[in-house]
Amino acid sequence: MPTILQRITKFLNSPAGRRVVEQGRRELAKPANQEKLRRLAAKVSGGRRH
Repeated sequence: MPTILQRITKFLNSPAGRRVVEQGRRELAKPANQEKLRRLAAKVSGGRRH
């Protein structure tokens, strides 16, 4: 039975996986989503950076 890492790698190399990765890249290119991620990272790390 393949490990979870092997299964993820196989998915990411498939056409469906490549579509998901490309969609994620498009979403991360949006400034609003970048700001949301910064706020989440600050909250998780316990920092209060502005």
